[in-house]
Amino acid sequence: MKKISLLPLFFLLSSMQVNAAQDFSDVEIKAKQVSGDVYLLEGPGGNIGVLATDDGLLLVDDKFSPLATKIEQAMTAIKSVPLKYVVNTHYHGDHTGANAHFAKHAPIFAHANVRKRVQQDNKKSGADLPVVTYEQGVTIHLASEEIQLLHFPRGHTDGDSVVYFKQANVLHMGDLFFQGRFPYIDLKGGGSVKGYLANIKKVANSYPQDIKIIPGHGELSDMAGLAEFIAMLEFSVTRIEKAIAAGTSDDEILKAGIGEKYKSWGWQFINEERWIKTLTADLRK
Repeated sequence: MKKISLLPLFFLLSSMQVNAAQDFSDVEIKAKQVSGDVYLLEGPGGNIGVLATDDGLLLVDDKFSPLATKIEQAMTAIKSVPLKYVVNTHYHGDHTGANAHFAKHAPIFAHANVRKRVQQDNKKSGADLPVVTYEQGVTIHLASEEIQLLHFPRGHTDGDSVVYFKQANVLHMGDLFFQGRFPYIDLKGGGSVKGYLANIKKVANSYPQDIKIIPGHGELSDMAGLAEFIAMLEFSVTRIEKAIAAGTSDDEILKAGIGEKYKSWGWQFINEERWIKTLTADLRK
């Protein structure tokens, strides 16, 4: 059975989003306080995290290039101080698209594989590339906040990091968490279904239970929301593995669907069909 790649689809979708919005003149970037000095910026593309201190700003992910000015305006509206640091949670264009703009003001931190894939997969160079890279993680200190960057291997991609604001007790999970919806797992970008599940279960057991969580996509969440997401993944993996073990073909698995409980988790990008195709493509290996 031929395996399907969702990577071209991802970039096609990103391109379609940009084209559909044209110059993004009708787009509003909305700021929401999460806890303490940590804020969420919502709009097209991945969710942005902002740490706004008297000593400067820290930005987690930066959406698409045409939104750079609006992102900057939303940040400085929270606190009009210089940008000190930028973090990329992974390499996808809806999280790194405005890198070149913000690199004029601050260094970009990311896992080593993010730099490689922004260059090789996204075909970007120069200011678009992270300039501070790490293998396991790194800690940034800004004002009274301690920001812990931790790498998780082979999940959404091979360069995923979560960003923990220790004093505020807020975790930005990048695309290791799609709140209330099926995730995109980039199999061609080093992602893995079982790796993804193992990583988010580790997150659930590694941080305070009263933490607030910024997902890569979706509404602001918490450990209860993450637990629901984990349950969906466990259900999906078990369902497809049982079908594969029983000798069920990919077409038959697709026809059977994911089951009524999680049908509502399909969305514009990863609908039920695409989620099942991701699962079968990876779990048959």
